[in-house]
Amino acid sequence: MKIAQIQMPVFINKIDSINLVQKLIEKEVPKDVDLICLPEMFCCPYEMDKFPIYAEKEGENIWQICSKLAKERNVYLSAGSMPEIDDEGFVYNTAYVFNRNGEQIAKHRKMHLFDIQIEGGQHFQESATLKAGNSVTTFDTEFGEIGLCICYDIRFVELTRLMTLKGAKIILVPAAFNMSTGPSHWEMLFKSQALNKAIRHLVWVISYPNVT
Repeated sequence: MKIAQIQMPVFINKIDSINLVQKLIEKEVPKDVDLICLPEMFCCPYEMDKFPIYAEKEGENIWQICSKLAKERNVYLSAGSMPEIDDEGFVYNTAYVFNRNGEQIAKHRKMHLFDIQIEGGQHFQESATLKAGNSVTTFDTEFGEIGLCICYDIRFVELTRLMTLKGAKIILVPAAFNMSTGPSHWEMLFKSQALNKAIRHLVWVISYPNVT
């Protein structure tokens, strides 16, 4: 199984972000890749007030473009995550996965929202604008069962355990971690979870924190 991970800046205009994704896939991703992974919130600046503004319903524009990309390249596409709004007006941090035919085969809404208050430092409260998901997400491929979670979800060992109990041997973790807490935790968490849960591979891909 060959995996391409795209790391990228995020643009104010979401169409500029998806255009960059298309350009990188066309120019940089080898033709024999099986899975392409995008970052968390690859088409939305990671700012709390932006999530509702950039949110789209499942099946709308960015979703359609990702589906088309997967079909055109005959790959699995883990479309990072994007803000999703449902019929009731709730906004989620949502990850979609598409198969080689461009069909959606997985959807994960971030379960653990990142609320942080560091004295004299960073303050961030995802729960102010986002609603938490409640599903353990895995999906089937010709390479076996794959799990899916988003960024802060990886800190909670029970979620990883539940994915592995459902058969996941690989877990995808699109992430846009911050530089206050991320460097202290990511490598340690991934190694410990992979070791304890007998996961073959944990794949995480970030978007750079700067916004263009």
